[in-house]
Order: sequence, then structure tokens, then C-alpha cells
Amino acid sequence: MKDANFLKANNARSLWHPMTAPSDSLKNPPAIITGGHGVRITDVDGHEVVDAVGGLWNVNLGYSCQPIKNAIAAQLDRLPYYSTFRGTSNDCVIELSEELRKFFEPDGLVRAFYTSGGSDSVETALRLSRQYHKIKGEPGRVKFLSLKKGYHGTHMGGASVNGNANFRTQYEPLLPGCYHIPAPFPYRNPFNESDPAKLAQLCLQALEDEIAFQGAATIAAFIMEPILGAGGVIPPHPSFMPGVEALCRKNGILLIADEVITAFGRTGAWTGSRLWGVRPDFTCTAKAITNAYFPFGAVMIGEGVAEVFENDTTGRAAIGHGYTYSGHPVGAAAALACLAETQRLNVKDNAAARGAELFAGLQALQTRHEAIGDVRGGYGLMLALEMVSDRASKKPADKAAPATVQSVAYKAGTMVRVSGPNIILSPPLVLTSGDVQVILASLDEGFSAL
Repeated sequence: MKDANFLKANNARSLWHPMTAPSDSLKNPPAIITGGHGVRITDVDGHEVVDAVGGLWNVNLGYSCQPIKNAIAAQLDRLPYYSTFRGTSNDCVIELSEELRKFFEPDGLVRAFYTSGGSDSVETALRLSRQYHKIKGEPGRVKFLSLKKGYHGTHMGGASVNGNANFRTQYEPLLPGCYHIPAPFPYRNPFNESDPAKLAQLCLQALEDEIAFQGAATIAAFIMEPILGAGGVIPPHPSFMPGVEALCRKNGILLIADEVITAFGRTGAWTGSRLWGVRPDFTCTAKAITNAYFPFGAVMIGEGVAEVFENDTTGRAAIGHGYTYSGHPVGAAAALACLAETQRLNVKDNAAARGAELFAGLQALQTRHEAIGDVRGGYGLMLALEMVSDRASKKPADKAAPATVQSVAYKAGTMVRVSGPNIILSPPLVLTSGDVQVILASLDEGFSAL
């Protein structure tokens, strides 16, 4: 490895970072991470911190999961790559498909289509949902509905159903036929309604109205995260996603669950759909499917959708879509090992327990720091603090305040993520109670520095 001076001097010279302006990396040099062990990461200067970001929501099992590393190494020696396009397959991807079918059986999902990551998975689900309706003889069903504040990746389709202007404005015009309804976000919503149950019903009424306005026969699918992640960790009321499912079923609209973040235990349940008692038509996964050790994803497909594709005799079910790395054997081997270890450790229960500790701790911080306007969590290890400059008006904090909290917390021993006025926490699901206390103490220092 090059020395620290070389790395710091050259980070922004030949590299553009995602999700920031190229000039920002010059003005605000990033932490250069060079090591990881357990739930901790080490930077180029040797500073070690608890990774309360979990990589990017995806290192559920931490940085020392040897079974996955072993599986990757062994597969590289045996078969480092082969395509799963028409006419060829590989043993690992066949075995993985059977294991995923078992894992997702309670969600009613019976088939897998493989991708290279979350954005790919969303794009796949959007495309297959349109194709489903064409196979059924309803080619006019092409529109998509989604939630404001929802996040569905960065491809053109995903950006089009995204509900945050940051991922849309500079890339418009986007895919036509995409419409958004208000998110069930008690802290900020156009109904000025703070009661989660009442707000859920108002948002469902807005969805029903939008379906009627657009015409149900023009709508292919509704896509949503069971708990909104990048939009600021927004858990809906338990009635909301079942209500969405009921409206979709009533109107012949497919339901796509974007579980790129929520699948595999992060919410304290094995899937976000299962948390709310919902059986979607498609589930998009990636991230924790390999513990981030290999870029890989899968779209899980419901039984009803599978039957329409597999029983077609018109030729319209031929899938003209796929990726070079769909079903990559190394990724499949990593996913097999990861799924086995995820279940062996039963990480959903630890996510629920540690998430409850962290949520309570964040609520205690709110009583001490006026800059914390809202604390969101309560479902596993997905949490956020929304910073304000004035609690009464809910005026968002300026950009400098979250950056200060992040910087001081990092020096105090914890990496946290800033997204707008939000401090987002998504640590590995193998977190301990001691790690929770480190995170809380670091954040306390960060807010005390304001």
C-alpha cells in the first residue's frame, strides 16, 4: 500500500466520489479507510472507530466474517466466472436459488433473478412488472407509483421513482409515468398530522385518489421500502404497508418491496415485508446478501407473477433483460455462506435488542441537546436523528451543524453518516451493548460541540 501522504494527496486527483460534488472531495478530504475488523474500521492514520454506518447499510455481519471470505477464495480457485445467460448456468447459483426460496417462502417469493446490486434489482423489478402486464394482455399498464422521500437507487428507472429531488433534478427529464404520494412521515408531512395511525390513513387515501386519477388500468406497480432508509429512516405505521397491499390487490397493481436495506434482519425481522405481514409480488435485495464482500443482488419473484411468466404461450415472457454478472458464481458462493451465517447467528434478534438500546439512548440524547428535533427508529438497527436550528418551527439545521457532529463523533470513536439534516445510523447487526454505548457517547460529544 502507498504511504499516507500519497493517499491523502491523490484521493481527489483522479477519483470522483459518488453522491458529492467533485470539488467537495478537494475542499473536505474524506476519511481514508484502510482496515476493518469486527464492527470497527481503521483509517490511514491508524484511528479506529465503531462503524455505525455498517459500510453503507450492508456489512451486517461485520468485517471479520471468515466463512464468506473462505467461500469467495475457494470459488475463485474453482470457477471465477461464467455467464447465466441462455444456455449456461453454474452450480452455486442453482444451490443459492433453492436456499433463497426457503428463506423468502414466508413472503410468498419463489423465484430469483440475479443482479449486480440494489439499483440493478430495482430496475429489474420495474421492467419485469411492465412485462407481466403485457403478457397478461394489459399493455397499457406502464405507470409507477411510489412515495415521496423514498429511495430506489440511481439508474434512470430508480431515479424516476425516487422521491427525493437530490437524485432527480440534475438528471431530468426522467422516465415518464412516475407519480408520487406523500410519505407517512409524522414529523414532516403536508397534512400537518403527527398521529402515525391517522397519517397512514391520509396517505392511503392519497394513494387511492391517485390510482383513481391516473386510472388503475394504466398503472403497473407501486414500489416502496418497508421502512424508508436514505430518505431519513421513516418507519410507517404498521397499518400502512398492508393498506398499500390491499389497494394494489383491489386494482390489479403489482407491489414491489424495495428491501435492498431491510432484508436479512436489519429491521429486527427477517424481511421488512414480513415485519408488516405483507406478501409482495417482487422483492429487491442486494447489500447484506453477501455482507458487502461481493457486489451482488437478487430480485425475488412472487408465485403469482412466476406463474404468469412460466405458463405463457405467446412468446411475450421471453426476458430481454439481464447483466453480465447476473448469477456470478463467486457472488453466489458468497451469498450462500452469508445466508448460512446470517441464520446461524440469528442476527435479527440481536438487531432488535441492540436497536432498542440505541433508540432509547438517542431519545435520551434528545432531552439534552436542542439541536435534535426528531429521533426515528424502533425497528432494529435503522435509526436517525434529524437536526434542527429551532425545535418549535422545525427549521432544518444548516449544513455545518451535522458535519460538525459527524467530525467530532468520528474523533470520539464512531463513524456516522450525514444525509441532509439527518444523522443516520445503520451499524452491523453483530453490534454489542458496549458498542452501542460507544456510539451514544461519541454522538453526545458531537452535539456538545455545537
